[in-house]
Amino acid sequence: MPTNNARAIDAAPLDLYEHPGHLLRRAQQIAVSIFYDELGSELTPVQYAILSRLAEHPGIDQVSLAGLAAIDTSTGATVCARLEEKGLLERKVIPHNRRQRALSITPEGARLLAALEAGALRLRQRLLAPLAPPEQAQFMALLEKLVNGNNEQSRAPLNPRRPREGGDPC
Repeated sequence: MPTNNARAIDAAPLDLYEHPGHLLRRAQQIAVSIFYDELGSELTPVQYAILSRLAEHPGIDQVSLAGLAAIDTSTGATVCARLEEKGLLERKVIPHNRRQRALSITPEGARLLAALEAGALRLRQRLLAPLAPPEQAQFMALLEKLVNGNNEQSRAPLNPRRPREGGDPC
């Protein structure tokens, strides 16, 4: 028999505001709102994710880049096309595999990322501000554990492809 503080398995449905999925969705809404407050409307959050991953992995192909940003490949292709239209990245056909495109950030894309860096830091600070510093560290550790532990449940799992020593991709 559960105590007063424990919820019985067969009890009434979980209150919406006690459901982790709902709270994560609300946190995402808040994060996106603060994103636009701090970084402006030059990029969407997904475009920022793609461009920031590309800056760390020049020459990567679109499929691998989508995996690094944990977005599906069709969305990744659309986002890359939009960033190319904006002059922020270049896509070139890979000679030995004409179906893939090698990506590189343009000087304008690098300038934009550098200009947004302070806003990205403010975004993180504002989002975590309700928590004390030890709680911030604990929250980030637990959130990372939750996301990594459920990665394979995603429609677009993170594929943490990292370059090997010497810069060669895995």
